[in-house]
Amino acid sequence: MATTEKQSFGELIKGNKPVLVDFSAEWCGPCKMMPPILKEVKDKMGEKVTILKMDIDRNPAVASAYGIQSVPTLIVFRDGQIKWRQSGVTRADQLKNVLDGILDQG
Repeated sequence: MATTEKQSFGELIKGNKPVLVDFSAEWCGPCKMMPPILKEVKDKMGEKVTILKMDIDRNPAVASAYGIQSVPTLIVFRDGQIKWRQSGVTRADQLKNVLDGILDQG
C-alpha cells in the first residue's frame, strides 16, 4: 500500500486509474481485517488499480468531505468521481468484481 508523496489525495483520485480508498481508524476492530483483503486485491489486480489507506483520525477533513460516518468505509474513485462506496468489511472477490466493472467502463 505505498502512497506517493508527489501527488496529493485530490490529484490521485482524478486519474483514470481506479483508486480504492480504505477509510479506517486505529481503534476500529473490523478495520484490522481489511489489510490482508486489500493485499489480495492488489496481488490479483497489480498496477491496474491504486489502493490507499486513509486514517480518519489523521485526516479528518478528508473524512468529513466524503461523509465518512463509520469505518471501514471503502470508496472507489475514478476521474475524480465516486464510482462505488460501501461501509463494512468487504471480501476480496467482491472488491475485485467492483474494480473490474469500473475498468470495463473504459
